[in-house]
Amino acid sequence: MPTTFTPLASLAGGVLIGLSAVMLMAVSGRIAGVSGIAARLLPPFGDNATAGRFAFIAGLVAAPALARLVTGAFPPQAIETGGVLLAVAGLLVGFGSVWGNGCTSGHGVCGISRLSTRSIVATLVFMTTGFVTTFVVRHLA
Repeated sequence: MPTTFTPLASLAGGVLIGLSAVMLMAVSGRIAGVSGIAARLLPPFGDNATAGRFAFIAGLVAAPALARLVTGAFPPQAIETGGVLLAVAGLLVGFGSVWGNGCTSGHGVCGISRLSTRSIVATLVFMTTGFVTTFVVRHLA
């Protein structure tokens, strides 16, 4: 199964994710955990930071359109599976994020940079699960 992996685009994406996490920390003092930000958009609303959370998620959703404006094309996407498997995978990621008290952005980007043992362990679990899942899907399924 071919991939669309490109080292330079991946490096640029990583730099932008790190830069956005640093900017969010500098501007608001908050850690950029996407699952936590998205979860806090759901009721009950506990504070007055809803507008900032909505802007953060809207920026994530709008990024492909911005990329199209800059480059003239949407970023390549290669989702080669059905809707049921995507829905199951999404539910598992959501469950894992809640169970792990954060997602890859919160633990992997912000937690590891703060040398959090909990985040290092969580990220190792995320990555190991991803490697095993990819191996099973590509070679055993």
